[in-house]
Amino acid sequence: MDITKDIKYLGVNDHEVDLFESQYKVPNGMSYNSYLIDGGDKTLVMDAVDSHFISEWLDNVASELNGRTPDYLMVQHMEPDHSAGIFAFMEKYPEAVVVSSAKAFQMMKNYFGTDWSERRVVVKEGDTLQVGTHTLTFVAAPMVHWPEVMVTYDINEKILFSADGFGKFGALDREDAWDDEARRYYIGIVGKYGQMVQCLLKKASKLEISKILPLHGPVLSEDLGHYISLYDKWSSYTPEEDSVTIAYTSVYGHTREAVKLLEKKLSEKGVRFTTFDLARSDMSEAVSSAFKTSKLVLATTTYNGDIFPFMREFVEHLTERNFQKRKVAIIENGSWGPMAAKVITGLMEKSKDIEWLGTATLMSALNSASETQVENIAEALSK
Repeated sequence: MDITKDIKYLGVNDHEVDLFESQYKVPNGMSYNSYLIDGGDKTLVMDAVDSHFISEWLDNVASELNGRTPDYLMVQHMEPDHSAGIFAFMEKYPEAVVVSSAKAFQMMKNYFGTDWSERRVVVKEGDTLQVGTHTLTFVAAPMVHWPEVMVTYDINEKILFSADGFGKFGALDREDAWDDEARRYYIGIVGKYGQMVQCLLKKASKLEISKILPLHGPVLSEDLGHYISLYDKWSSYTPEEDSVTIAYTSVYGHTREAVKLLEKKLSEKGVRFTTFDLARSDMSEAVSSAFKTSKLVLATTTYNGDIFPFMREFVEHLTERNFQKRKVAIIENGSWGPMAAKVITGLMEKSKDIEWLGTATLMSALNSASETQVENIAEALSK
């Protein structure tokens, strides 16, 4: 696939994977992207691929080079889904030089037992590399989302090779909405490191960018402002829309009945909401929704003096990713000793800028008092 006259796509699609990073469901597979920069008398391959696809990737490299030998392999990120093919590449092309950050070379030693000390170029932020007619410069992106990450800017083409930034779930031969799968990818994998993403966005804002080439997902070449705006919101923990995420667990159905009442009242008030039964929903989709919306309802039972396990897992996913700047309400159910509100507020005590909208307490099942409390929550969410 030609991206420009001099830049070609070398990546692969993975439809064997069911769980990316052994936890995120990827029904539409995954892409591991790699690129060739052909500068005429010099060529550079940008990143490798996952271990299951090394042979296919090397075939793609050889096909595009058409008998030539690559001069450089640029390694932006050492996570194995992008670096597993390094050793095979360096074996196949013994005259090639690997280009990467100092921290990445330390990791290569750990993974492969060598850091190619005689065949390497160590680069840092601000350095440049001439690849024939193309001049590349490098921008450090530590903790987006590993410490060794560098992104690369092609000055001639005005293209940003963004490593895991601006990536999404899904293979390139499948069509799905970028926003939803990129959000789920970002929140799940990068979400904890919003401050570092903000730093990278500030650096990128000084560059004139025509295309963004990530390591996962499609090349971004139109309406770049939309994608950058979303990344700015996600990394600053700013809600995308004024709506409600309802996340609940229910053992015998009574907490679910309270959620159904809340949904009814919100619908009557014209409030948009999305509901997740945490025992049955994709956890990463529920977490992604909580970061998308401005308001959150947590409805759960007291369980062993704590909260139901799926709810605890959900809340811990939020707090681990620096959940903040939201309005939150609680519906708790405790047949003889309700503890859910106390546990949840304790788990979220370090979350910044949380406005608590109230608690509805069920003693086993809804009654007139708890129905009124649910209605009060609906009223608070509608404002």
